[in-house]
Amino acid sequence: MPLRRWVDSANNAIEGILHAAKTQRHLRYHLYTAVTVLILSYVLGVQRHDFLIVAITVILVLLAEMVNTAIEFLVDMISPEYSEKARIAKDVSAGAVLITAFGAVVIGYIILFPYIHTAFDTGVYIAKHTSNEIALISIIIILVLVVMLKARFGLGHPLRGGMPSGHSAIAFSLWLALTIMTEDFSVSIIGFVLAAVIAQSRVTVKAHTPPEVIAGALLGAGITLLLFLIFSSTVGIINLQ
Repeated sequence: MPLRRWVDSANNAIEGILHAAKTQRHLRYHLYTAVTVLILSYVLGVQRHDFLIVAITVILVLLAEMVNTAIEFLVDMISPEYSEKARIAKDVSAGAVLITAFGAVVIGYIILFPYIHTAFDTGVYIAKHTSNEIALISIIIILVLVVMLKARFGLGHPLRGGMPSGHSAIAFSLWLALTIMTEDFSVSIIGFVLAAVIAQSRVTVKAHTPPEVIAGALLGAGITLLLFLIFSSTVGIINLQ
């Protein structure tokens, strides 16, 4: 079926991300940096167009690192013995990552410095965001954490098996976001039941164990609740004057 083929293709693609995250420490550093920059941008209240530039820059750095990893594996496969040309190919691909990362630092400095400077002048305040924006950042951060945790434990596939369950994490994140956004008890109950059904289905098809599903549910709901508590209102937390 087309849907099944799409799921298999997505599983293979994310498997590549997991492999890169497990074997390439620089990619792990980039992922940590991406989450940090994302949260910092939300805290400082970076404007939409500035945030878009920062997000695209972060994506380009991650893309360059993964392409570099693919080139390194390809060169090793084609030329297992030492070769000057193979060394040059690896150095050039690594240089591409360096240029991209350096450019990202420059762009990040140009965009974020005025916001950081303002924070030092007036004090740090947690910027207010809409519920849709908070739900979006929750999903992004949860996906990154699921990838990193599965890379850490080295078990299962991205969409099947391993600690924690990504399906459960996303399902319960959406349930909690829906509950907070609608403030409707009936909608919350329906959302919880649907999230629980998704989680149970992962156990039924033997894709996950109950502890993996529970861990995913707690991760998704916990991160989402924390972010809503942080970004749902503007609160002054520290004055750096």
